[in-house]
Amino acid sequence: MNLSALDPDILLPPLVAGLAVLATHVPLGQQVLRRGIVFIDLAIAQIAGLGVIAAHALGWEAEGWRVQAAALAAALTGAALFHLTERRWPQRQEALIGSAFVLAAALGILLLASDPHAGEQLKDLLVGQILWVNYRDILPIGLVSLVALALWPLLRVGERPLAFYLVFAVMVTASVQLVGVYLVFASLIFPALAVQGRRAPGGLALGYALGGIGYLLGLAVSAMLDLPSGSVIVLALALTALVTAKLPGPQSDDR
Repeated sequence: MNLSALDPDILLPPLVAGLAVLATHVPLGQQVLRRGIVFIDLAIAQIAGLGVIAAHALGWEAEGWRVQAAALAAALTGAALFHLTERRWPQRQEALIGSAFVLAAALGILLLASDPHAGEQLKDLLVGQILWVNYRDILPIGLVSLVALALWPLLRVGERPLAFYLVFAVMVTASVQLVGVYLVFASLIFPALAVQGRRAPGGLALGYALGGIGYLLGLAVSAMLDLPSGSVIVLALALTALVTAKLPGPQSDDR
């Protein structure tokens, strides 16, 4: 165990990145559970990732605006499709979301089939490289998160399905390239699942708290043991969610 690895200069930027992701993902996760479409985050994240892979296959610069536009366009297309399927085939929605995830993953693998660095790219897409983010990387998602939270009541995200899907697509696209698919899922589902049924706004505040603790704990353990940060944070979020779910607290009447 290497305690000297707990360097604030190294750990603070990824922690801030995690908090920026949680800012919108905790309330969005609550909406996901309420709608019963748990795997939509994996599907939208994978579809956004497919946009990134397609841009890479076209030879576009990894940091260029065209890659970001391709990811966002792919995610918004997926969101519009899921909004349509919710209206047309609500009872099949979860199955259709899962099918879209598998198809996007398969297409991504086919696009990377001739790339000698495909394995590393897929790993980065799934697990992310949160330990190496800097404040310049965090600034865009921080600004987008602030805008989304400011517009949340105006757009009535919790009441309007189309607004939910569009905000969801934008935020997942912004976060998946920063922290990876697995952490996007964990940030959305674990805190929301742990506080499900608790009265607002206490439940939301508790979700934010346990999410922040999960990121802090995961980063510290991964640094001390020299383990992949993304995977350790996922486990830490799951652990904090499990502990929180066991704590007593005021429950809402619509559990």
